Amino acid sequence: MNTLPVVRSPWRIVILIVGFTFLYAPMLMLVIYSFNSSKLVTVWAGWSTRWYGVLLNDDAMLSAVSLSLTLAAATATMAAILGTLAAVVIVRFGRFRGANGFAFMLTAPLVMPDVITGLSLLLLFVALGHAIGWPAERGMFTIWLAHVTFCMAYVAVVVNSRLRELDESIEEAALDLGATPIKVFFIITLPMIAPAIVSGWLLAFTLSLDDLVIASFVAGPGATTLPMLVFSSVRMGVNPEINALATIILGVVGLIGLIAWWLMSRAEKQRLRDRQRAARG
Repeated sequence: MNTLPVVRSPWRIVILIVGFTFLYAPMLMLVIYSFNSSKLVTVWAGWSTRWYGVLLNDDAMLSAVSLSLTLAAATATMAAILGTLAAVVIVRFGRFRGANGFAFMLTAPLVMPDVITGLSLLLLFVALGHAIGWPAERGMFTIWLAHVTFCMAYVAVVVNSRLRELDESIEEAALDLGATPIKVFFIITLPMIAPAIVSGWLLAFTLSLDDLVIASFVAGPGATTLPMLVFSSVRMGVNPEINALATIILGVVGLIGLIAWWLMSRAEKQRLRDRQRAARG
């Protein structure tokens, strides 16, 4: 009987080190050079926090950060709501007329190129503006609509996979005991899929915060997101101020990810303990 070769411990350590180096060495260099006192990002001139002070006094950069964070939070929240509802419809409502088409259209944004998505949304907003006068101009609201359009697909996929793993007998037992479907969803189903919803929210937040292509199509003159501002700045040369901003974002995102991982890990351990108690009983 053939068996897969076992990778010995020294090689596993080497592979792990190489993998982490490949992933995180560029980020580490960015963090180090954010403390460079030189205006040239490739020339080291000593340690300094100069560019953090410059960043705090850059109104345009701070405005773009505020807009991007607000958009990302609003997009993630709406995408989590719509994506969860869509996943529940697909998994719990069984077969219905147009189910395959609904599932296909829901997941289509996952494989659609950003250029096509952004162009199609731009044409839609322009056509609506000429036909009914809305939106009167493109800006933060149109970016939010565009981001929700493709972020909800990612949330739906994450929640969908979690719903398919749940034991439906618990929900059926609650229905047999007289609970309404709405009450079953909020009391039983929602707490069990909460980790997946949180994961989907974080994924949607990251995708919205990182988006450049779609936002460039649907943004107006008065709405400049952080990726748009950084891209336009880098085209004229890398600014050390961007290194400082990226370092702050890495720290904040890393902290949020660590807290979310800890909360989900604790919830998963509690779920396993509850299942073991139920099995013993």
